[in-house]
Amino acid sequence: MTNPKPPLGNIQNAMDLGKIAASQRKAQGLTQSDLAGLAQTGTRFISDLENGKGTVQFDKVMHILNLLGLDVVIMDRES
Repeated sequence: MTNPKPPLGNIQNAMDLGKIAASQRKAQGLTQSDLAGLAQTGTRFISDLENGKGTVQFDKVMHILNLLGLDVVIMDRES
């Protein structure tokens, strides 16, 4: 069993999620256009996601995170 990787950051809002998605896309050497093609969506959607637009479609966001190899984990906040 492999050790889990450390979290990439806490996500408090759409901008936080967008920054992580953009960072992962760039780390994988993908352009917004490349990722849009893989996700079968437009570059405008990728741009909106990465720029923290809060009204992007959740199911599309989850699909893109999956393509980038990212998991979403929900945890209780520590007191």
